[in-house]
Amino acid sequence: MRSFKTNIPVLIFFMGGLLHAQLKYNDADINFDNLLYVKAAKQYETMVQKGESSQHVLQRLADAYFFNTDMENAVKWYGVLFTKYERVLEPEYAFRYVHALKGVGDYKLAKGIMKIYTQKKDMSEYQVAQLHDNDQALDELLNRQPQFYISNLGINSAVADFGPMYYKDKIVFSSSRDSLTFETRVYEWNKQPYLDFFMADTLDSGSDLANVTSFSPILNTRYHEAAATFIPEGNVVYFTRNNYTHQTLGRDEEGTNHLKMYTSELRGGEWTEAEEVSFNSEDYSVGQPALSPDGRKLYFVSDMPGSIGGTDIFVVDVHGDGSFSQPRNLGPSVNTSGREMFPYVTDSKLYFASDGHLGLGGLDIFESELTTSGFGTPNNLGVPLNSNRDDFGYIVKENSQRGYFSSNREGGKGDDDIYSFQRMEESCEQTVKGSVIRKSNAQPIVNVMVVLTDAEGNSLGSTSTDPYGAFEFENVLECEAGYEIKISKQGFLPNETLFITSKQKDFVNDVPLEITKELNKLIVRENGVLKIKIDNIYFDLNKADIRPDAAQELNKIVEVMKEYPKMVIKIEAHTDSRGSDRYNETLSDKRAKSTGNYIVSQGIEAQRIESAIGYGEKLLLNQCSNGIRCSNEEHDVNRRSEFIIVKLD
Repeated sequence: MRSFKTNIPVLIFFMGGLLHAQLKYNDADINFDNLLYVKAAKQYETMVQKGESSQHVLQRLADAYFFNTDMENAVKWYGVLFTKYERVLEPEYAFRYVHALKGVGDYKLAKGIMKIYTQKKDMSEYQVAQLHDNDQALDELLNRQPQFYISNLGINSAVADFGPMYYKDKIVFSSSRDSLTFETRVYEWNKQPYLDFFMADTLDSGSDLANVTSFSPILNTRYHEAAATFIPEGNVVYFTRNNYTHQTLGRDEEGTNHLKMYTSELRGGEWTEAEEVSFNSEDYSVGQPALSPDGRKLYFVSDMPGSIGGTDIFVVDVHGDGSFSQPRNLGPSVNTSGREMFPYVTDSKLYFASDGHLGLGGLDIFESELTTSGFGTPNNLGVPLNSNRDDFGYIVKENSQRGYFSSNREGGKGDDDIYSFQRMEESCEQTVKGSVIRKSNAQPIVNVMVVLTDAEGNSLGSTSTDPYGAFEFENVLECEAGYEIKISKQGFLPNETLFITSKQKDFVNDVPLEITKELNKLIVRENGVLKIKIDNIYFDLNKADIRPDAAQELNKIVEVMKEYPKMVIKIEAHTDSRGSDRYNETLSDKRAKSTGNYIVSQGIEAQRIESAIGYGEKLLLNQCSNGIRCSNEEHDVNRRSEFIIVKLD
């Protein structure tokens, strides 16, 4: 929408006779400042062809195409500008370049500019999501599940049609279609007639419009009127117009004709002469009004002092006597350093257009929850409602989720067109991925079988972990539902875990799992104590040296400890009761330490052997103590080495 929407941030509607003798610009600059961007672009291009490549000329050339929504040429000349002057450009030029790139569908380069410029420049004074590192967020937006079915309306013309608003059982909108019987006046910037209000009947429960008529000969003037809103009773209207009273255009000291908000009352079937609202000014623009459903709050767009960006959304309270409170900026949760425009308010949400929040190019439509503490984080409504061009002027009946919006996207009938939409209930869907590691050493495990089941135990699919231990399911999961993942692999103990999905749409659940290797067959539990069980090891009489046959058995201990890298053991050596107590304790202690030294010599870290102690005949397993007659077999039971597991994982 060139003729109204795009101009507000640059204090639009410079009219004939605006230029003064003190201006020292050349013709191209004069045309540019007069919003005659087509003429200015041709003049700047001629300068470039003659060798002029100053920052000023390249900026103006690129901007002329950008402001006229010729994004192909804007991309071309912003590219030249960035090649030569990237280090000294202000953030708004990166902002425009990103938008132009999105406007031609080059999201890859747009993301690159977003990332590079964020890293190189101090963005603290220019807060727009378009100039942050948003690779993943932009990809998620592009791939988001569509919520809307849209349709171009039959009443659209070859010129601008936009800004629909509910009025009783009809729709009032703005259009450049010529409504003058004897004189056709055109706006010089886009060579279209000036904007007036029109009215149409709704068809098919709001899916189309028909029977277009002029809304009011009193409210429609020789200049622009657009963006109306009505109180619930329908007998008071607020709307936007050029600063126009008593058949003349009002201008500030620099000759700028700003926008103002006007109000009119329906009396006896006719609208009264429009009057200004009290917070208008000769020095800034006020417009695009939107009333709350109860008519007590009036939202509007302005570049008044205190604005965060090019244009912000403000609100005033409407008092019972028709007066207003002081305007309040909606703050940084809604407004950015870019443009926020075309508000529309329901009982629960604020809808608005913005190019400062992360979008697809041009203006995108956002919704923000109304809460007791203010406005929630704006949510981009995604494709197909939003496109890489300007999308704005969203209105909706929330009980049916039917409504209208405006767009200058490709495929339309004119400059801006009005579209109807049906918002579909967005299904809440999620997916799941995860990883499997070995519990003992946190290493990823490949080829683990992973099974996904629902809360009732029904299998939804299976997959295997990759060399990095990762797995992923393509299954679509319901939000706020329970699921289970089961894992298994030969030689390992099976494991499983439950998880519950949240209510966040398009969320990817990340589920980590651990798997434990099955216990080696030599690991046993005796009387609640884990031990490594091997055959008895034997020593020569009165000696503690490790014999070859003992080494073979001890090598089994070494292999088990290598299999479990975090295992810690303690060694206990015991004798029978034959011989003196002191001798038996001393000999068993030597044998215990000799056993530990052998295990360490085979590559096991010394700290993994907590202790190696000989207990002699202190811990007999039977009754064969001193003075008790026992067979050799009974004594042999007490001659043993034990390898007790202190720590396994």
